Amino acid sequence: MRSLLHFGLCALAVGGSLSAIAQELPTPPDLPSTAQAIVSIDNDPAVVEARNALAAVAHGAAALAAGSHEWVAKAGTQRRNYRSGGTSNEWSAQLERGIRINGKAELDRRIGDIDIDIARARVGEARHEAARALADLWLDWLAARQARELLLAQLSFAEATLRAVEIRKRAGDASALDVNVVRTDLVDVQRQASLAATNQAKARAKLRVRFPDLPLDMRALLDPADLPMTEAQWHDRILEEADPLKIAEGQLLKAELNAARAKADRIPDPTVSVYAANEAFRNERVYGFNISIPLSGTYRSERMRQSLEEVEVARAAVARVRRDLEVEIAEGYAHVIGSTERWRIADEGIRAASDSARLMQRAYTLGEADLQSLLLARRQSLDASRSLLEARVEALRSNYRLLIDAHLIWDLAHE
Repeated sequence: MRSLLHFGLCALAVGGSLSAIAQELPTPPDLPSTAQAIVSIDNDPAVVEARNALAAVAHGAAALAAGSHEWVAKAGTQRRNYRSGGTSNEWSAQLERGIRINGKAELDRRIGDIDIDIARARVGEARHEAARALADLWLDWLAARQARELLLAQLSFAEATLRAVEIRKRAGDASALDVNVVRTDLVDVQRQASLAATNQAKARAKLRVRFPDLPLDMRALLDPADLPMTEAQWHDRILEEADPLKIAEGQLLKAELNAARAKADRIPDPTVSVYAANEAFRNERVYGFNISIPLSGTYRSERMRQSLEEVEVARAAVARVRRDLEVEIAEGYAHVIGSTERWRIADEGIRAASDSARLMQRAYTLGEADLQSLLLARRQSLDASRSLLEARVEALRSNYRLLIDAHLIWDLAHE
């Protein structure tokens, strides 16, 4: 069986690169639907935290755009006594405000905008990590369920073997030792089946606790599909959608804007004020205008130098994040290719192992094979089935992780 994933990717292959074509692929049938995944992902505490942080940053950006300078009102009164006699009650009032000059207002607005972009990328990264966790836990649960079914089938096989040995013992063709050996083998299978049931319960509990809104409807695991796209095309798509890279690039742009802001701040903002006063028995009316400008010194120069060094730090961080992502993409692509090949190899061997176990059981029942050969065939069949399941889950996990990293399912590209 080939999955919908295979057909979706083939459709992409017709048109060229992933980044140039689709923003979304059909969700593979063995994963939760897009609607179910969106609810679970968006309700994840890390995603809720990132969204709240985005709302807070939006207010901070509005504050930066408005500026920290505010109107300041001052008022005073005094009483003046003259030696010649008489008392003058006088008052004064003043209104002052700082003014951003040298392009600082525009720089503050742009810094606020890039803060919003960074916070939005953090939301995307939180959703991406939640999607990864959802796919991993979901596949763990399906694999645990299938592993239990596998052991239950082996349990039936072991019970049938015990019945066959007991029949041969009653016919005088098997010894009591043979019966004990088969019973011991049956007990071992029962133990493994109990462990498989426990593992399934644990996998279900982890999935239920992490994503309580997700309906746990059982799905059959698909056959892993080939990737028709080249590694370079996946590389470009994933880098285009990579939120850690967007965050690092945003922080570089913010560092550059902060450096420009620190350079502009070497010319301090002036404070202007207007005032009025009433003096000398209300016979004098005073009106005036003041401007005060701080003198730039070492503090502002050092802050500018600091911001220039921080630009280089942010630039190095972008290179580091890009390098780490490229390594991860290369490893992920190679893992998909290798795990799919291992699944094919295991799939080719499972039929022979299963047929050998069935034929050996029939041959033993007819007295044409010995007990040790039968038990060996059963264990080989179990090992082959386990290897196939592990290879299938490994291939699907790496395949779906590549889709999630490329933001091609679960509406991840639309954040």
